[in-house]
Amino acid sequence: METKSGLNKNATRMLTGFIMGTITMACIMYGGIALLILLAVIIFFASKEYVKILEHKGFYPSLKIMILGEALLAAIAYFQRFDLVAIALTFGCMCSFLWVLFRGRQPYIANVSTTLLGFVYCGWFPLHLFFLRDLSSARYHDGLGFVVMMFTAILLTDIGCYYSGTHLGKHKLAPVISPNKTIEGAIGGAICAVIGALIVGVFLGVEWYLSFIGGLLCTVCAQLGDLSESLIKRDAGVKDSGNSLPGHGGFLDRCDSFIFTIPVMYYFCKFFIFETGNVKQIFDFLKGLF
Repeated sequence: METKSGLNKNATRMLTGFIMGTITMACIMYGGIALLILLAVIIFFASKEYVKILEHKGFYPSLKIMILGEALLAAIAYFQRFDLVAIALTFGCMCSFLWVLFRGRQPYIANVSTTLLGFVYCGWFPLHLFFLRDLSSARYHDGLGFVVMMFTAILLTDIGCYYSGTHLGKHKLAPVISPNKTIEGAIGGAICAVIGALIVGVFLGVEWYLSFIGGLLCTVCAQLGDLSESLIKRDAGVKDSGNSLPGHGGFLDRCDSFIFTIPVMYYFCKFFIFETGNVKQIFDFLKGLF
């Protein structure tokens, strides 16, 4: 009976993952309004789950202010107006204080802080996918290939961590935050991710060392993002962020590996792959040291 239940659970997880992956990649490939809708759905549900988690801790961030701030940031990302980000963040910060001042409740400082953290963590970080997808240069038409590299690295990180941790794991990585994760699993996931990034890099025509660094950044950020979400849940005494996705928990549970990875991958690609002059400057600087 337990074996049958386990098989059903795995089948549900795989089916949900397949559907999510298909929809996500279709929206990313199409870009534009399709990607905006995808991110809007993910951000909305992730924000609701974030607020619910924090309420278990006794904090009460404002979901309305978070959604307002995220909507402004989404519009900025969609129209590629990076110059307006500071205005949106300033507006969101002021609204967070005003909400607590006129409508909020204790603990005031924590509620302002968690509201601000919410629309940056759940909204601004994932919205970098727009910027990464729409990168362009004379050498690369767009950033789609590097989105594929990132997804490949994160997927292989999960697979590598699971199998390496299961068969080789002995030393705990973060026993208080996530007792099941091991150092051996983290290393196995990193190796798989880097190999995957190198393979994708061959098809993109990227120098091997840039693919290596990209894969390494992806796997490190994916694992740190996973641990960071676990830290929030552990501190709040919550096991899963929600149950919206059968077999996967909530949207935050499924997307935690991407939240840190997307912005880091964007800035890496922008300044070191699409703007190649920065790499030359770094090499010249290193030569000067020796």
